[in-house]
Amino acid sequence: MKKILLPFALVMLLLISACGGNNNAPSEGSNNAAEPSPSESAAPTEAPATGTITYESQSGPVEVPANPQRVVVLSSFAGNVMALGVNIVGVDSWSKQNPKWETRLKDAVVVTDEDLEKIIELEPDLIVGLDNVKNVEKLKEIAPTVVYTYGKVDYLTQQIEIGKLLNKEKEATDWVNDFKARAEKAGNDIKAKIGEGKTISVLESYDKQIYVYGDNWGRGTEILYQAMKLEMPQKVKDTALKDGYYAVSAEVLPEFMGDYVIFSNFPGSDVSFKDTDTYKNVPAVKDGHVYEVNAQEFYFNDPLTLDFQLEFFIEKLLGE
Repeated sequence: MKKILLPFALVMLLLISACGGNNNAPSEGSNNAAEPSPSESAAPTEAPATGTITYESQSGPVEVPANPQRVVVLSSFAGNVMALGVNIVGVDSWSKQNPKWETRLKDAVVVTDEDLEKIIELEPDLIVGLDNVKNVEKLKEIAPTVVYTYGKVDYLTQQIEIGKLLNKEKEATDWVNDFKARAEKAGNDIKAKIGEGKTISVLESYDKQIYVYGDNWGRGTEILYQAMKLEMPQKVKDTALKDGYYAVSAEVLPEFMGDYVIFSNFPGSDVSFKDTDTYKNVPAVKDGHVYEVNAQEFYFNDPLTLDFQLEFFIEKLLGE
């Protein structure tokens, strides 16, 4: 097996230019509860953009609009911004491809860090992205630009930082506290049902490669391993925990599959290995404990996606 440089780093290059490189692999990689969550109920603000605030970014203070109306998100943070009800006019291609965001982003234009003229035409009042975006100094000439290092803070603190940036820290903090309580309860309920010693894996098929993920690479890993504190198989700990992901072959895949498996599939990926006896004889497969998801919906770790992931896990692992 060969460990490779994949997803979030890269796709946070792609996504991003996360989670979770290989030039052909995806990167990083949680809303459908009976009642809307705080993140879902937020609607784009209609108030005029007036005044500025000083945001203490990781690279120093930045003057940003107190009520941004036209945000360009170049990588990774579209869901974080939308969860706080702020309008996005330009967005990265990975976010635009998320089927669950089709309505929310229907008017947003796909842009990259090299589309300077297109970004100028969008007349943004704020630009957000990862710190690997190109042309940062030129972007700053167009609008206040704030970039983040992926993984510098945990996924929930990241939302609070976005809240500070958008002058909505209270809303972001309220969502974080609510989410933590919901996820902890769900985790306790799940462990009580399936057993403390049971393990769960997060796998993904992308093109012709299979990946297994650690605890901070989107795709539900933050919820399962950090918030719910469920166990991953020892083989996953040994290979994927440090870097966040690990490439495996179909022949050894069973060694990485826990008692329960979340299988994230990108459309068009090669999943012919599912027809082999090796795969069919894995206990999780035989027991019906493999739950497949659309990778384009499950990829991120923003509030909208986290809420969706949490409801999915509750439904599948608790049967609710």
